Amino acid sequence: MKTLTNLKSIGLVNLLLLLTSICSNAQVAQKEQFKFDYTVAMETPANQTFQVNLNCSGLTAQQYDFKIPVWMPGYYQIMNYANDIQNLKVTDLKGNPVQWEKANHNTWRVYNKNTASVQISYDVKTTRSFVATNYLNPERGFIAPTGMFLHIDKAINTPVTVNIKPYTGWDKIATGLEKVAGKTSTYFANDFDVLYDSPILIGKLEELPSFTVKGVPHYFMGYKLGDFNHADFMNDLKKVIEAAVNVIGEIPFKSYTFIGIGPGGGGIEHLNSTAVAFAGSSNLNTLEGRRTMLSFLGHEYFHHYNAKRIRPIELGPFDYDNGSRTNMLWVAEGVTTYYDEMLLRWADLESSEDIFKNFQRSIRTYENSPGRFFQSVSQASYDTWSDGPFGRTGDEVNKTISYYEKGPVLAMMLDLKIRHETKNAKSLDDVMRTLYFDYYKKLNRGYTELEFQKVCEKTAGTNLAEFFSYIYTINTPDYAKYLGYAGLDIDLKPKAITGAWLGIKATVKNDTLVVRDVDWQSPAWTEGMRRNQIITKINGEKASLAALNAVAEKQKDGEIVKLEVSTNGSLKNVPVILSTKTEIPFEITRKTSMTPLQQTILKSWLKEK
Repeated sequence: MKTLTNLKSIGLVNLLLLLTSICSNAQVAQKEQFKFDYTVAMETPANQTFQVNLNCSGLTAQQYDFKIPVWMPGYYQIMNYANDIQNLKVTDLKGNPVQWEKANHNTWRVYNKNTASVQISYDVKTTRSFVATNYLNPERGFIAPTGMFLHIDKAINTPVTVNIKPYTGWDKIATGLEKVAGKTSTYFANDFDVLYDSPILIGKLEELPSFTVKGVPHYFMGYKLGDFNHADFMNDLKKVIEAAVNVIGEIPFKSYTFIGIGPGGGGIEHLNSTAVAFAGSSNLNTLEGRRTMLSFLGHEYFHHYNAKRIRPIELGPFDYDNGSRTNMLWVAEGVTTYYDEMLLRWADLESSEDIFKNFQRSIRTYENSPGRFFQSVSQASYDTWSDGPFGRTGDEVNKTISYYEKGPVLAMMLDLKIRHETKNAKSLDDVMRTLYFDYYKKLNRGYTELEFQKVCEKTAGTNLAEFFSYIYTINTPDYAKYLGYAGLDIDLKPKAITGAWLGIKATVKNDTLVVRDVDWQSPAWTEGMRRNQIITKINGEKASLAALNAVAEKQKDGEIVKLEVSTNGSLKNVPVILSTKTEIPFEITRKTSMTPLQQTILKSWLKEK
């Protein structure tokens, strides 16, 4: 912002332009200036297209930029929602055309001149059933608000009403939005941040038995929820939710809605709801499937604390035009994943040994990825926009990692470190409560990286430089030390894997054996074998999956396997000396002898009786 001294050097014309701009921006920023009333129809669901009408009033300037976000908070990928908007028209309230033009990839500039109100209509084409995209078919409609509703640039704080006109026969609407009194299908949001954080599902929906926690009702509505024991499942889900609420101690909303959009993948957290892929009949009839779903739902629910309210400072106010990059998704996502593991144990739905196996699996997955030599977990957080939440998977060498794998392990280590340093008087729960009450409730903002570290160190009562080095470097964590705080051992001794090691995974395409993947630094990798090469012969015989598998079964370490390989139509012989693959099991077990503090920490951490 320029000072008065700076202004003296500006010409009169430029000064007037500057003052006009300041006044214009001040007007746009006024919360009460605009009134946004949306109507969303779905007249022909088979066409998979929503019809949207916006009545926008309170316009005073000569032109306005109407924008659609390019991403959905909670899903850190560019979605290009503007590509699905079709047949846009702008008129005044009498139906007269109002001039407009496409200004850039996600902006429509409306030249309303002296018109105080405009009507903007457009269609939203849908093609994919996913928690971050709009979808419509003859059975249900799902509204991902960031891909549906336009806002005026720099006027996110504008109140909005949304009137839903369901298709004939569709009798239920699931959303976390507040209903407008006296109207059956009209909803209200204080601003666009709330609207964009409130997905809407419409159709002949089913409902599971609701429950209350601390007097707050929790609902579950969705599309074809499936044939399973609804009451038992919701009883278990209530236990998970109670365990989550116990971490913070209060619930910051009046109600919560789980929205099951049907089969598929993914779940995205929202302020007082979550949209999740849910296919109960196939997932919930086995113990493993039931636990997986409960953990998944617990993850999304805990996000309403960690990510929505306890959040890195970059995640709000959101940059809807470009995405909001942060180094701290290992906390927002990774720490949440840690809690979704622990919630089932605390709800007495998993054993302590199940928890050990879960963390063993996460450690092993991370440690067996070559990406750990190239990328820190803070870098993985920042680069998720290009790499994806699970890292890049198409590279010859995967030089990325996932904060979903390393993040929960780091959270577990941090929790045990705090418990050890405070003689179990405090834990990671205290860190989360401090961030919630001090930053979200008192300061109404997120935390910086330095503030997060300071809260952790204040809680632990000691310097945590070693722990945080595991965040910002590729240093291998000292698993044995941190697990030892809870009286746990971890097996770090490499074990030989049975069979000769070649390192090639292949598939058959059109009676041809094609290399699907090559283990990094395996014998085959060292000899130049790479993805998509064609193996024509193995040890002089026609190549097949059976022949490839026989290498490991029948040959030994030190023997030679002779491959004939076709690359771009050129044949060459590739001899490979086989070796023995070793892997570290990372098995976690209880120590045979523990100190009193170790016993106390382990029992408290796992909530063992």
